[in-house]
Amino acid sequence: MRSFNDVLKALADPTRREILRILSGGERTAGELASSFDMSKPSMSHHFGVLKEAGLIRSRREGQQIYYALDTTVLEDVLTRLWDHLGLKDLRRDQ
Repeated sequence: MRSFNDVLKALADPTRREILRILSGGERTAGELASSFDMSKPSMSHHFGVLKEAGLIRSRREGQQIYYALDTTVLEDVLTRLWDHLGLKDLRRDQ
């Protein structure tokens, strides 16, 4: 798993949380995601990079397009660690 701190850093930013929320509806192109925000392409690329580095999203290239999708494995691991830390083990579905 990626660094727990990297994941928390990625989740700390409201723009990145909104990107994750949008991606919860399915895969999107970089352009589709960028159209939801009023910021430059380099700024969007930075946010995508932070989310990828934290392992929260994955990307694939198809021709000129870059598609992004959630990588729920890391998020599930983070939630499990948080639940365990908070003593909420009994609320996990797998127990």
